Amino acid sequence: MPHHVSITGTSIQTTRLTVRPWRESDARGAFEIYGSTQVSRWLTPAMEHIHDIASMRAIIARWNTTPPNAPGRAVGRWAIEERTTGQIIGSGQILPLPPVGEDLEIGYQLAPDAWGMGFAAEAGHALAHYAFANGEDELFAVVRPRNFRAEHAARRIGMDWVGETDKYYGLRLQVFRLRKSDIDIPTPDTPHT
Repeated sequence: MPHHVSITGTSIQTTRLTVRPWRESDARGAFEIYGSTQVSRWLTPAMEHIHDIASMRAIIARWNTTPPNAPGRAVGRWAIEERTTGQIIGSGQILPLPPVGEDLEIGYQLAPDAWGMGFAAEAGHALAHYAFANGEDELFAVVRPRNFRAEHAARRIGMDWVGETDKYYGLRLQVFRLRKSDIDIPTPDTPHT
């Protein structure tokens, strides 16, 4: 990893991506992500499978009018756009983790046709830079067991596996952590035991 990251307001650019706030006109691209059962199977109960573009448009409108409940924190939801094509290929978030909201989760979902190209790690790395540039000191990724793509992306961002917990979402999850002091420090890409 590291990728070049440039932050302007709430938009972030990397070598291959623009990570920017969602627009309602992005509903079709968002539906390619959240309407896919290959993606939504890993998101329930935090987000259910979306069944049509009108529902997706309503969700984006809600995201844009109801900010996450974390005043003064670097939180939000972003569209991940491939710079060369302008196509929406993913979604990224920095959100308070339930139940208390003290810990911040970094998340990223890609449309299945964008899998395997390193976009999730590149977008996650960009979002980590955004969070740390805006006063955060630590981020977590929570991953369902056997979601090897998400585990791999977390490691490529530079996150360390810190264990398993059922603290978040009422599910048994793998927890990865990235501290501000560790961003862009190379780490070996070895699985946890």
